Amino acid sequence: MPELPEVETTKNSLAPLIGQKVTGVVVHQSSLRWPVPSDLHHLQGQTLLRLERRAKYILAYFGLAGVEQYTALLHLGMSGSLTLVEPERDLRKHDHVILIFENESLEKLQLRYHDPRRFGAILWLNEDTQSLLSKLAPEPLTDDFNAEYLWQKIQNKSAAIKTVIMDNHIVVGVGNIYATEALFHTHIHPLRPAKSLTMVEVAALTNEIKRILTAAIALGGSTIRDYVNGLGENGYFQQTLDVYGRAKEPCHHCDTVIETVRIGQRASAFCPHCQKLDNPI
Repeated sequence: MPELPEVETTKNSLAPLIGQKVTGVVVHQSSLRWPVPSDLHHLQGQTLLRLERRAKYILAYFGLAGVEQYTALLHLGMSGSLTLVEPERDLRKHDHVILIFENESLEKLQLRYHDPRRFGAILWLNEDTQSLLSKLAPEPLTDDFNAEYLWQKIQNKSAAIKTVIMDNHIVVGVGNIYATEALFHTHIHPLRPAKSLTMVEVAALTNEIKRILTAAIALGGSTIRDYVNGLGENGYFQQTLDVYGRAKEPCHHCDTVIETVRIGQRASAFCPHCQKLDNPI
């Protein structure tokens, strides 16, 4: 699943479309996580004014003469991607929605939404969908997410700390890969009850989450299976991973064999020597 760094990288790679006009809308498959709006064709003639990211959503603002008229809410789901291609590029199976753009030189580009599992979404941002954003917690790379904030949030939580930092009601976008790595680098076992962490540990963890996510964005995210950015390029952060995806391999720091534990529906990798369950740092 694309996580925050992959969504941010995708958004950034679509910047060449800003200022270009939509000249066509093609919907091959409208049955995604929610139905594609039947009036998506209203984007035809609109100019893409700006792009933003909120959690794992990309917000695309369209309008005329610089005045915003429509906002599309895009989510990549489990297997989705948004890529810029030349019009002559062959369609792939699972290219469900295509926006055709044209610049001032009348050169065309297509933005193709590709999603084999169809868990993603393309929606209008309006009164009906605003709740998808309004209930979200702070962004991890903002000042609102800090040690004092996380400390207050975990005081009465006996749930595993891995579960807590992946909870979008606590902080958005810290997915499995980056939560796993942040806990390893702060020597915190993923099963530690959240309320058992000391303030020192909480400060270290918040700082490490920020560092990990920033580093991942700089390397274009992680291509674990088939993730590519808007230009069709792989990410490279996976080459730096210390524990995620390395079960039964030696720890890079101490040579202890990496183990996994199931937390919720996910397997979580950890080093039993570097991340002792009963030994806070």
